[in-house]
Amino acid sequence: MPSDNSSSKLSRVVAEARRTREEREKGYREKALKMYPWVCGRCAREFTRQNLSQLTVHHRDHNHDNNPADGSNWELLCLYCHDNEHSRYTEVDGGNTSTDTEKSAATYNPFAGLDALLKGDETNGNQ
Repeated sequence: MPSDNSSSKLSRVVAEARRTREEREKGYREKALKMYPWVCGRCAREFTRQNLSQLTVHHRDHNHDNNPADGSNWELLCLYCHDNEHSRYTEVDGGNTSTDTEKSAATYNPFAGLDALLKGDETNGNQ
């Protein structure tokens, strides 16, 4: 069982991490909410002060450290559209969200050998 000292230290570290994250998010979130109308950029659902917590700031390039002052990397999305956007991004990226990963080209060619098949059909009288 952890001592009271170590658990209180862990609690302080967790609280500080949450506070730091909330301050960073608050900065760009507050700016985005002042810049843009409170409408989801995908489904056009409108928000009020009562349900504003369901409106999120989405980073278009998926880089949460890229927060230009003009808001060009942000769009407001409802929770559902935001989750959908991130799941699509993960699916397209093959589950790897690293932007440095080089994509390999497809190697399957569905028409390989088609010319030989067509020529073979002509010689058999099947046109």
